[in-house]
Amino acid sequence: MNIRILTLAGIIGGIPSVFTLAQEPAPSAQPSQAEMEAREKAFLDRIESFGWTREGVGRLKDMAQVGIPSGWRFTDGNGTRQMLQLYQNLTSDSELGMLTTEGEGPWVIFEFDDSGYVKDDEKDKLDADAMLASLQEGQRHGNERRREMGMPELHLLGWAVPPRFNDQTKNLEWALRVGSQNGESINYSTRLLGRHGVMKVDLVCGPEEMDSLIPAYQNIISGYQYLGGHSYAEFREGDKMAKYGLTALVAGGAAVAAGKMGLFAKLAGFFAKLGKGAIVIVIGIGVALKGLFSKLFGGRGQA
Repeated sequence: MNIRILTLAGIIGGIPSVFTLAQEPAPSAQPSQAEMEAREKAFLDRIESFGWTREGVGRLKDMAQVGIPSGWRFTDGNGTRQMLQLYQNLTSDSELGMLTTEGEGPWVIFEFDDSGYVKDDEKDKLDADAMLASLQEGQRHGNERRREMGMPELHLLGWAVPPRFNDQTKNLEWALRVGSQNGESINYSTRLLGRHGVMKVDLVCGPEEMDSLIPAYQNIISGYQYLGGHSYAEFREGDKMAKYGLTALVAGGAAVAAGKMGLFAKLAGFFAKLGKGAIVIVIGIGVALKGLFSKLFGGRGQA
């Protein structure tokens, strides 16, 4: 079975989320088959209690909806937070929903950043090399904080898919290769521009799963739509404008833009709580053990 650990980082508004998946060794003591089955049932029953919809559409509050593909299930913001917390993730108020398959399948997480209308005037100026260097520099500082917290370092190994903007759908997407001492994972990110902000969508999967999952993920993205009054095309003069552009969405979002624009003082109180090593880009704050199955079920997990 494929036992996996999920490390979730950067669940702070405007900061990219970074996840890693890796193998976890099975514990030495093996419970009986009956004990494993009882624990697994109890765990899955708890997950089921979060509330799931398995057909139709998933509502992302009153601003958007996404189609639920066959074989997938959807839970709303409350269920998403419970799911993340179950795996010891930090959460915020920005989570609006999650799609996943049964068992321990890949995760597609939806969060909304109400930063305002993001202009697309940088669409032809995306510098993948410069953005990667910025992210890696931020990760080096983030690893200082991770070491202080006793967490393994994360390393941004490069682009699996360099940043690209679809001018027809107003979607920005990219995929990062993320490594740790436990292995490597792929974070495939899409940012769906809207009238009042950006819907952040992240696919979390292992490198070996990426190619096979991309068609399903793209199908999910194509089944997403902003509801009336919230689409990018419905912008009106006087609407709130974001203080950053497409480049900052990749390299750190609102927090990076705030730092570049001399607005870091507004974030100083928050980052002061994080202590030494915290900078505008903080990657690696939250920790989750998606390999919790192996601890509960003695090394038996869902593939």
